[in-house]
Amino acid sequence: MGAPVVHFEIMGGQGNQLEKFYAELFGWKINSNNPMKYGVVDTGGGPGGINGGVGASQDGNKRVSVYAQVDDLEAMLDKVEKLGGKTILPPTEVPAALGWPCSPIRQAMLRGCFWESGLAKR
Repeated sequence: MGAPVVHFEIMGGQGNQLEKFYAELFGWKINSNNPMKYGVVDTGGGPGGINGGVGASQDGNKRVSVYAQVDDLEAMLDKVEKLGGKTILPPTEVPAALGWPCSPIRQAMLRGCFWESGLAKR
């Protein structure tokens, strides 16, 4: 089974610097009216496109993260380790208020991120 890309993040810069840049460059609609000031991106891509997020980096580093949907997060993390990768952030509940496609969802930072289909198991 494949693992479709369902979300992206572009983090870096200061304040809403990236929001302004990508809104002007691609015409993306970006809404950061939330407690974390996270820019939720509507790319306008329709059914074939994906949406994402942009924002300032909390640690000053720049990064791009790609989120892929998987059926079994724990099995995927085991596979990552087997292939020589490393989980740098354990699975974490993500607040529904941030506008994620499934909430609450569990995410794990790898060189990208993966989440389970549907709701997280407790």
